[in-house]
Amino acid sequence: MDKRLAYLVALAVFALDQLTKAVVIGPLQLQQRAQIELLPVFNLTWVENRGISLGLLHADGELGRWLLVAMTAAIAVGVAYWIGREHRRGDQLALSLVLGGALGNIVDRVRLGYVVDFADLHFGAFRPFLVFNVGDAAISIGVAILLLRAFLIRDKAPQRNP
Repeated sequence: MDKRLAYLVALAVFALDQLTKAVVIGPLQLQQRAQIELLPVFNLTWVENRGISLGLLHADGELGRWLLVAMTAAIAVGVAYWIGREHRRGDQLALSLVLGGALGNIVDRVRLGYVVDFADLHFGAFRPFLVFNVGDAAISIGVAILLLRAFLIRDKAPQRNP
């Protein structure tokens, strides 16, 4: 994967994340409705996430909000740099998913003070995930790809000349 393509994938993830949140906030007015049942296993549910994944580092005040913005932005810069240095296509793709998702969540936190979450997958009362958004899903998939690759796929060792 060309590095430019990896950055374009990140941009596409960011755009899709922001588009879906705009639809949920705008035409669907999910904030006022709280929940819309779409399928027996999937609802749109309004959640204002003031923390990071799994509700960790919950930031109620302005200081916490901006510390999370700074921390997430630093991670995004690191991931963008990593993409530029990475030569393996699979890792570039995974990193582009992480970068696009992080940028979408950063924009929410800067603009609104919280991240808009709305995707609610459930099986009866069992919810395997917290309510999430497109950016969260992209980050999770990207990290899973990186972890699977790190633990399961080995690069061929360079051949030595005798």
